Amino acid sequence: MTRPHLPLNALRAFEASARHLSFTRAAIELCVTQAAVSHQVKGLEERLGAQLFRRLPRGLVLTDEGMALLPGVRDSFDQIARLLHRFDGGPVTEPLSVGVVGTFAAGWLLARIDGFQEANPFVDLRLSTNNNRVDIQAEGLDAAIKFGDGAWHGMEVQPLLVAPMAPLCLPSVAARLKSPSDLAGERLLRSYRSDEWPRWFAAAETPCPPLRGPVFDSSWIMVEAALQGHGVALAPVMMFSREVAAGRLVQPFATTITLGRYWLVWPKSRPPGRGLTAFSGWLADQCGNWFTDAPRASAGDLP
Repeated sequence: MTRPHLPLNALRAFEASARHLSFTRAAIELCVTQAAVSHQVKGLEERLGAQLFRRLPRGLVLTDEGMALLPGVRDSFDQIARLLHRFDGGPVTEPLSVGVVGTFAAGWLLARIDGFQEANPFVDLRLSTNNNRVDIQAEGLDAAIKFGDGAWHGMEVQPLLVAPMAPLCLPSVAARLKSPSDLAGERLLRSYRSDEWPRWFAAAETPCPPLRGPVFDSSWIMVEAALQGHGVALAPVMMFSREVAAGRLVQPFATTITLGRYWLVWPKSRPPGRGLTAFSGWLADQCGNWFTDAPRASAGDLP
């Protein structure tokens, strides 16, 4: 059986009447007469072969058929409105929601993001920061930038930057550090990854002292604590190159460890759209250029 053609005006009259439970108020919203709204709804009921409202002296009540129809009609008009909103101010835009580990966002991405927007004005980029623990699908994201080994089940992964880690501290603290063993006398700030300091001390061929410093879920916040004089952070140096170049932070020892890298990840079940394709390509270019045109993080006066 061929489904009847349903005019948009009749569906809009039905949706407004169902919201207000009044033909009169629906007519005011739609800038038409009450009779026109009533006529549109009556025509829709005839096409569907079902009564959508019970007409009462003081208003309307949805029938079971009307209640079944309303959610689909309402959601469809909302979707059309969201689509038309993408044309506001010019050509259509494509929303792209990306979750970004906070250290990468503040230490690398924000300084370059204007270049992406200028090259890809059709992308409506929406960034949300996290502490590297993010559920892309549960949070409604298209992709995420994460730190790790790239082994995330059900995810496509694109490698971005390797991020060697080293101690970072205030110049006044670095002045009293002559060898890695001197760190035993300092408060060592820690991330939730408990193996980082032990692995750094192993690379420095020095016994790891007892670790009693505060634990942070963000390298960015941990380094901010170091900047405020609360201890020595073990963090990805390249993400804090500006602070090192400005002399606010010092990398007192040349020894580094590499425990992972930054990755762009997205669900295998969802092929990337134009926005994500443009973003991943731009990231690949920018990360490739990092080693030739970015300021390097100096280790300062190393012992």
